[in-house]
Amino acid sequence: SLSGIAHRYGDTTVLRVDAWRAGAGEHWLLAGVSGSGKTTLLHILAALTTPTTGTVVVGGTELSGLSGAARDRWRGRNVGLVPQRLHLVGALDVADNLRLAQYLAGVPDDPQRIRTLLESVGLADLARRYPRELSQGQAQRVAVARAVVNRPALVLADEPTANLDDAHAAAALDLLCGQC
Repeated sequence: SLSGIAHRYGDTTVLRVDAWRAGAGEHWLLAGVSGSGKTTLLHILAALTTPTTGTVVVGGTELSGLSGAARDRWRGRNVGLVPQRLHLVGALDVADNLRLAQYLAGVPDDPQRIRTLLESVGLADLARRYPRELSQGQAQRVAVARAVVNRPALVLADEPTANLDDAHAAAALDLLCGQC
């Protein structure tokens, strides 16, 4: 839930949300013109950005009360994020990018989960490829799988199908919605 949210860069308010609440299992679509604050809002919900004013509560946790390290731990265990810029680690192959998400969240290594997710987005045969060896659409599907590998309570996706053809977009959305 959000209450009294405003976010400013300098003197410019880029986002204002008086009140909003989402329940468990609900799916929401955030739409708006470029520059309207959609990504900023997703980053606030993921505790990547602290709003200038207001209260953010996710899964019973009030985010402003968390230190930086506690926010990172909370995010790793509770939030699956598909960012616009995919942020895959170039020195790691596809499977290890998912394994890294498990490691950073303190979740036990689960090779079967990784295989299952990569199969669900049509990339099982590319598990040992590096991000530089993937198309943009393939990398986007890796980011979708990485977002849900830890079974997060909250999944946030910022244009998760922007680089995908219709069939792969449907598979990515099915995976995201299925995990929710």
